[in-house]
Formats: sequence, structure tokens, C-alpha cells
Amino acid sequence: MNSSRPAAVCVYCASSTSIDPRHVALAAEVGTELARRGHVLVSGGGRVSMMGAVAAAARAGGARTIGVIPEALSSREIADFDSDELIVTTGMRERKAAMDGCADAFLGLPGGIGTLEEVFEVWTSRSLGMHAKPVVLLDPEGFYDGLLGWLTDLAGRGFVRPEALALLTVVDSVPAAFDAIEDGIAHATRVEAGPSAPVRVQD
Repeated sequence: MNSSRPAAVCVYCASSTSIDPRHVALAAEVGTELARRGHVLVSGGGRVSMMGAVAAAARAGGARTIGVIPEALSSREIADFDSDELIVTTGMRERKAAMDGCADAFLGLPGGIGTLEEVFEVWTSRSLGMHAKPVVLLDPEGFYDGLLGWLTDLAGRGFVRPEALALLTVVDSVPAAFDAIEDGIAHATRVEAGPSAPVRVQD
């Protein structure tokens, strides 16, 4: 389904230049689809690896891009000065707050500890009822299978509430990711109960 209005989608992904190029290609596919659907990209403000690929592809398709990067990382991640809006923050906490504030939805791609930390923070705040924005994880190759299995085990042990797991939607294709985002924005509500594992949507 298509959203009735453009949404600002915050994409979390890797900025490492040591990863397999197929992950960079996936990020570019996300940027292309985001632009095709008429949305706005919010990213970490770097122009290398997956972070740069999603932004460049989004702009190539005509999308507006907003980059948010801490001053200390602007040289390490090589700031994306082609962004329509580039916000330079004093630190990581300010960066995340700015990205959260700009976004209508959150999309996590394969990434490292930074990506995981960002996804977990917005997912946790969603589970606590602090916002109703959709949190989607795009995992076309089982990249996160180990993590998701561990989370399901934690739920079985009582450390994670089943209704919290239900607020993380896992998809295996780019179109399914944007379908989930648009549906989540259209039906943004608190989830009172749900399944005992992250919701994996089959395309």
C-alpha cells in the first residue's frame, strides 16, 4: 500500500567500508524504493558504505535527504555534504535525538554495534509507549537470525515482554519493508498484546 503523505524514514545502516558489497547494493535499493514512494530519507549523515549508498540513491530518485552526524565523526564517516539538510550535532546522543525527532518511522538494515544500538533504542522507547512510530528490520538473508533467536529465548525466560517483541517487524524484501512502514504509520497505535516473537513478514 502507498502512504497518503510523504513520510520521513530514518534508515540505520553500516558506514564500514570493509563489508561485502552486496550490503551496499541493498542500501542503494532501499534509497531507490524510498524515492519511488515519495518519502524523505533521514540518515546518519555519512557518505560512505551503506550510509552513503542509501542517501545517494534516494537523491538520484528525487527524494529529499536529511543527514545527521556528530562533529567528531564528520571526518571519520566523511560527512554527506550533498544532503539537502545536514545537521551536525555535538555528540551521539544529540545525533540520535535529532534523527528520532525528524522521523515518522525507523528502518534497520544490516549493520554493526552502532546500528544495533540505534534500532534497540527506538524499539525500546516504542515498547514503553513513548512513541507509536513503526520500527522495521530488513533482513533478506537471515543476517539477524541469531539475534532474533536470542531475543525470542529471552522472552521465553521472562526478560522481554511478548508484546515488546510484537513491536519489531522483520521483513525480507525492500518492498515489504516500505509496505510495513506505510501500514505502521497509517495505523500507529500502542500494541497491547502480540505474538511471542518478533513479527516476521513474508513477502
